[in-house]
Amino acid sequence: MKVKLEYVWLDGYTPEPNLRSKVKIVDYESIKNVVQVGKLPVWNFDGSSTNQADTGNSDRILKPVRVYTNYGFPLENSTVYVLCEVMDSEGKPHESNMRAKLNEEEEGLWFGFEQEYFIREEINGGILGHKRNILKGQGEYYCGVGHNVVGRDFVEEHLNMCLEYGIDITGTNAEVALGQWEYQVFSKGKLKGGDDLWMSRYFLYKISEKYGYHIDIHPKPLTHGEWNGSGLHTNFSNDKMRNKGGYEYFLSIFNSFASRHEEHIRAYGSNNHLRLTGGFETQSIDKFSWGVSDRGASIRVPQDTAKEWKGYVEDRRPGSNADPYKIIREVSKSLDTAEEILEIKTNMKSNVNLSGLSEKYRTITNDELLKEYQNDDNYELTDEMMESKANIKPGTQPEELTKNIKFDSLPEALKNVMMNGATVEIKPNER
Repeated sequence: MKVKLEYVWLDGYTPEPNLRSKVKIVDYESIKNVVQVGKLPVWNFDGSSTNQADTGNSDRILKPVRVYTNYGFPLENSTVYVLCEVMDSEGKPHESNMRAKLNEEEEGLWFGFEQEYFIREEINGGILGHKRNILKGQGEYYCGVGHNVVGRDFVEEHLNMCLEYGIDITGTNAEVALGQWEYQVFSKGKLKGGDDLWMSRYFLYKISEKYGYHIDIHPKPLTHGEWNGSGLHTNFSNDKMRNKGGYEYFLSIFNSFASRHEEHIRAYGSNNHLRLTGGFETQSIDKFSWGVSDRGASIRVPQDTAKEWKGYVEDRRPGSNADPYKIIREVSKSLDTAEEILEIKTNMKSNVNLSGLSEKYRTITNDELLKEYQNDDNYELTDEMMESKANIKPGTQPEELTKNIKFDSLPEALKNVMMNGATVEIKPNER
């Protein structure tokens, strides 16, 4: 029995890669013991044609990392989709291999991607349905039915193919613009989250060939008129967010994401500035904010999460064309930073128990130290020592101690913390 192995990978084009594929026909008997455990043989391709090699040394290696089979497998002429990482000629991850930079799997980190896209009639053609004599503004098309939607047959065929191959599509709906759709993909794990989204996009593109459509995931394909752009809203949570939670922990997450806003934006897709304007349900690209049930914020906190501060949050900044591996990498980094922030806050607020420290570390008080000096035959209290600023008269107030200290070089926010224990808020010109 013959089986088709369709190897799928990402090329080296920038700012976003393209999906590529090639097919190998094999006898089922030769792979039946390895296909289900994901140990299919490596393959190679011409990297000079994918912007991943020079002509003189063009062989690049396809390393299978995830296998997608349908529910009826094995059947005659079944297709097995084999997602691959690209390795160089020495078997090391190619520089374009973003997946390898995620390191080991982290199954406790869950992702729900909301992939928005427009359907064009053809490459560089008009948006599907926009040739109507009377085209209403956006509003009636969202989750519409009948004359308020176009392309439903295509959308449902894509949905069914994803489900057939084990990709957990949790929903789909028509979006606010005519010819714009969205589907949601849920996955447990850093690697699986990125893998499933890329493979769902591959299925989207492959089915579009049959319909003669062009799938446009540009974040702002319609720059004229009052139309929303397309995003890749990223819902995420880890074990601690779901099970322990707490307002202070979530606040540390928001502070971490705010401090790394620029790093996130760089990873969230090209031309995203056209979409993140502060209008059309977005926050401005140069600002960070969070809010409960706020679709105009950078991060939206669902109401159910805010009730007990347990659950997931939604990062609304990624553009529809973003590489999910890059998104996941930045989210993971910011969650690690949030742990560090929370630990620092906890240590600053904790009360230190001083009892027993003198005995443990053999320390003595200032009075005891002074008595030791006074009982020393060689000790002499000179006028110069008495005039030293290190000698503080009893009853001296704290403000008298600080009046001669120069604070001119310190940010105002940091002065407040030192003097009053206030919260630090460093502004850009104070960094």
